[in-house]
Amino acid sequence: MLRTLALAAILAVPAALPSHAFELAGDTGTVSLDAPPESVAALSWGLAEMAADLGLPLAGVADVEGYRTWVGTPALPQEVRDVGLRTEPNLEALGALEPGLILGSDQQIDMASRLDDIAPVWIRDHFSAAHDNAETARRTYRDLAAAFGKLELAERRLIKIDAAMQAAGDRVRTAWQGEVPPILPVRLLTPTTVRIHGPNSMAAAAIGGMGLTAAASGAPTDWGFVTAPIEALADYPDAAIVHIDPFAEKDALFASPLWSAIPAVAAGRFAVADLAWTFGGVVSLEILAERIADALVATTK
Repeated sequence: MLRTLALAAILAVPAALPSHAFELAGDTGTVSLDAPPESVAALSWGLAEMAADLGLPLAGVADVEGYRTWVGTPALPQEVRDVGLRTEPNLEALGALEPGLILGSDQQIDMASRLDDIAPVWIRDHFSAAHDNAETARRTYRDLAAAFGKLELAERRLIKIDAAMQAAGDRVRTAWQGEVPPILPVRLLTPTTVRIHGPNSMAAAAIGGMGLTAAASGAPTDWGFVTAPIEALADYPDAAIVHIDPFAEKDALFASPLWSAIPAVAAGRFAVADLAWTFGGVVSLEILAERIADALVATTK
């Protein structure tokens, strides 16, 4: 009798729902798969950067040549396929690639349903005035790593990135004998306009990671910058201005009376940093810090 009751009790317990081996929560829902995807397509350079750094099975990237020109590090796998523009992915190329997962940003939200016809789509809005962009990049990096069973690797890499930023700051403090002014990261666009990177920018986050002070203040913006006339640089007379290359019209601007009248320039506190991607993920923080440090140290020699 007791055995009969025990058997009946076991049969009455509902069967447990199958658990998914792969789950990745995003801004438009959670991707749940029975196994980790064997190939990934990234439609954002920031996501491609993080996927490459974590060693994910990256098969396709939007605008591969643009990534290699503007981002560069970490390098993409040689065999990676180009799947069109970031703002306009090539759906045929994506379909032919047959990825197991598509990684997208806010630029692809409007086309998420069409992309989902090709493969499961994971979306994360990286750049928004409503959140801290650098912290969101860290969260994305950890989330991707955890889903692919690489969280321990990610945590080691984050420790290394933070240490590299601090070391970059130490180099600047040594070169400037401890008296480092606020730093204004910019990108010169034309002889009359400049992009000033301020609150919520990855460049400002890198400067903070160096233990230094970013010069620009004000309300955070989605991408962390404002576009202003060149004369606006005069509003930062005590700053060290660091332009992040490239800028094809240097000769025209640097020879102008307007340029030499900018207080920071006249005081010798202007530096040019080698190319670094200012809208990337956590890996770009390390690269930005090192390029900014190189530029500031060079001004003291």
